[in-house]
Amino acid sequence: MTDLEDVKGIAGAAGKPQFNGEWVKLGLCFPYIKNGMNVKQQKGKSGIPITRIETLSGNRFNRDKVGYAGIISTEGIEDRILADGDILMSHINSLPYLGRAVMYEKQDDEQMIHGMNLLRLKADRSTIRPDYAAAYFRSEHFRRQIIRIANKSVNQASFSVRNLKDLSFPLVTLDRQRDIVDRLNVVDNGINALQQMLLRFDTLVKSRFIEMFGDMRANSKGLPIAVWRDVLVIKNGRNQKAVECSEGPYPICGSGGVMSRASSYITSANSVIIGRKGNINTPILMREPFWNVDTAFGVEPNEAHLTVEYLYWFCQWFDFNRLNKAVTIPSLTKTDLYSIQMPLPDISSQKRFSAFVCQVDKLRFDVQQQIDKLELLKSSLMQEYFG
Repeated sequence: MTDLEDVKGIAGAAGKPQFNGEWVKLGLCFPYIKNGMNVKQQKGKSGIPITRIETLSGNRFNRDKVGYAGIISTEGIEDRILADGDILMSHINSLPYLGRAVMYEKQDDEQMIHGMNLLRLKADRSTIRPDYAAAYFRSEHFRRQIIRIANKSVNQASFSVRNLKDLSFPLVTLDRQRDIVDRLNVVDNGINALQQMLLRFDTLVKSRFIEMFGDMRANSKGLPIAVWRDVLVIKNGRNQKAVECSEGPYPICGSGGVMSRASSYITSANSVIIGRKGNINTPILMREPFWNVDTAFGVEPNEAHLTVEYLYWFCQWFDFNRLNKAVTIPSLTKTDLYSIQMPLPDISSQKRFSAFVCQVDKLRFDVQQQIDKLELLKSSLMQEYFG
């Protein structure tokens, strides 16, 4: 795999292309900007695929999130079929996702309809490469322009095609556009490779857990059974208003992770967060003390019987949804959690597993640092190219 220094070298090879062009109105570069087709979508995967807001996942076109139109023929709507290189942009969404854009890359003889709430932009190919345009639309410069023209409401924001056309676009030669895209792709590929490595670390730890402790459902290793109330303490969350401060030494956490900072904490270090409401099936391992809000439980293991690493990976296996009794928003009770039974290996075996996890975490930390450095490099390049 190309390491960080190689990526930096390739990205900067032959010098960075300086912005040597001009800023022009976006509408001059994209003579075709249209909204999508208003067609009822149906359940299941029959009919013709149609794009929707969820299709724009991250910086890529997510085919797993397309919808399906209740029509079986594209006759008469040929102009609604996406072409390779079309840019899809969200123009009605919550503010963080407004203006999100990806380039559509057609697969084989695929026919996909351009759906509602996404603008479709066709570049003037004589002057604009679609992949260069997609890169610019991910820049902070474009993001600031979108926020400026957005019409904001409580639940969503939007902008008009007319206002979009009046925004500025950095026009450089096609050769320079290719250079910029090539360099950004090198960095993106490096980031993606390292992110895949992080996922493999999780698979490695999960395999080690099963190897040492067996299948939790069947208790295939015949381990003694412990009830949670005997081996851990569950801390209720509380409102954070009285302790919240931007420079606080402790994180404030909900079921989705860190929200802000606090001057005090409720749950000790080396504990697990389990959602009380909403996001109940995504445990989080916390290495530092934290203040948990009302929607999250803090689970502290009794270190004489239970290591936090074993507890966390047991929680990864356990399906907390089966304890949910709510009809609308998923929720858990402390009583139900205290009643959970789990196989409990001897503490020395748990500590061996913890030592393995710590070694993997060191590798994970090193890889994350490489990702952070590449993200900084990418930000620097984006600033250089799109200012």
